[in-house]
Amino acid sequence: MNNFILLQVTVTGDTLNNVLAGSQSMSLWDLTLKGGPVMIPIAICSIIAFYIIIERFIAIRKINPDPSSFMNTIKEYLKSNNLEGAKALCSSTVTSIARIIGKGLTKFGKPAGDIEKTMENTASVEIASMERGLSALATCASAAPMLGILGTVTGLVRAFYDMKTEYDRTHANIDIGVLSQGMYEAMITTVAGLIIGIIALICYNILSAMIKKAAHNLEVHSNEFIDIIHS
Repeated sequence: MNNFILLQVTVTGDTLNNVLAGSQSMSLWDLTLKGGPVMIPIAICSIIAFYIIIERFIAIRKINPDPSSFMNTIKEYLKSNNLEGAKALCSSTVTSIARIIGKGLTKFGKPAGDIEKTMENTASVEIASMERGLSALATCASAAPMLGILGTVTGLVRAFYDMKTEYDRTHANIDIGVLSQGMYEAMITTVAGLIIGIIALICYNILSAMIKKAAHNLEVHSNEFIDIIHS
């Protein structure tokens, strides 16, 4: 008597047609449910990632518009010795460069080192504010694919367990429907995890580039302000 049993998975034409027909009519929600419990943390990662992406894009663009007009007005105020007008403009302008210049104006008349130190500290706070949430986005970008792989493993375990259980019960050829739930779980979680991870990673890099560009602009215009008050 052989020690090994060869399991043959047979797929009839009717069974295959039924599976294909069912997959064509599935909604996104149906696919999510078939992904199993691992889809819950993947869904949480997606919600967190998309919230951070949208919120950071809006916030960074809002606080870092083109500062050319603002800086030209500041120059005019300083040339006419209208310090109060310059301070009022900084107070009424909700941008990073306005807050940095405003801090510099509070030290107006003091040694250049004090002014530069104050502005550097304010710039560091502004950059840190722009980077808020990016660490969580990076975590989602790396965790989502790993969760997808976890779902693949658990799905395959479930598929083989269902196959073994069905064979022990019937001792006959195994229908593809017995394996479908485990295979759905394995494939759907992988696809979902990769999609979320790729989107989060791309957006993380875009946001990081935006912040680097903003930090460079803040440095350029801060130095421009220092040159103006020293001229």
